[in-house]
Amino acid sequence: MQTQTFAVTGMTCQHCVASVTEEVGELAGVSSVDVDLASGRLQVTGQDVTAEQVQAAVAEAGYSADPA
Repeated sequence: MQTQTFAVTGMTCQHCVASVTEEVGELAGVSSVDVDLASGRLQVTGQDVTAEQVQAAVAEAGYSADPA
């Protein structure tokens, strides 16, 4: 298991958090997703999950993410 942290831009409400959580949580190998709206921080824990996969899932939700 490894934990990766990202800075997500564009989130403004709890619906945004739910969208990001849902998209990232659907990735194969992801065991937990923690999104903090106030800081824009996203922590993803899982196995064999690449930063590119996480960034693509966040983009699918309508936001952008950069490794923090």
